[in-house]
Amino acid sequence: MSIGQQILSNHTLVTACIAWLVAQVLKTAIDFRVYRSFNPERLVGSGGMPSSHSATVCALATTALIEYGISSFEFSISFILGMVVMYDATGVRMETGKQAKVLNLLLSENPFEWKGEILEQRLKEFVGHTPAQVVAGALLGILMAVLFHNFVW
Repeated sequence: MSIGQQILSNHTLVTACIAWLVAQVLKTAIDFRVYRSFNPERLVGSGGMPSSHSATVCALATTALIEYGISSFEFSISFILGMVVMYDATGVRMETGKQAKVLNLLLSENPFEWKGEILEQRLKEFVGHTPAQVVAGALLGILMAVLFHNFVW
């Protein structure tokens, strides 16, 4: 069996990757609907609705639960990873985005010179998630895992 076939036969990996892809496409479509313009960065960027990080780790954990059981090593690792990722998305990364907005506002009013260079590049503001975005991503990931288990695998 080739390495490509081995990867594609890994249901846990494939389901998690597809959940990420679906979340990114949905995020891009929602962003397009809200702002009336296509932003290609949304296809791969972080932040926004739904959380692709949450969708990925919840699809991973749910598939591990279905395939290996609740007492398995695979489920425990993916569950803990998911909790850390979702906590980080609403905590540290959300605060980083808020700080970036403030710094961007300050820099637009008063350019800052550091080591002879004027800092003009805007900081990325879409890095974290609201709790609703994380919950939506989590539900999407769980739904993807259940659908794939029942209809694809």
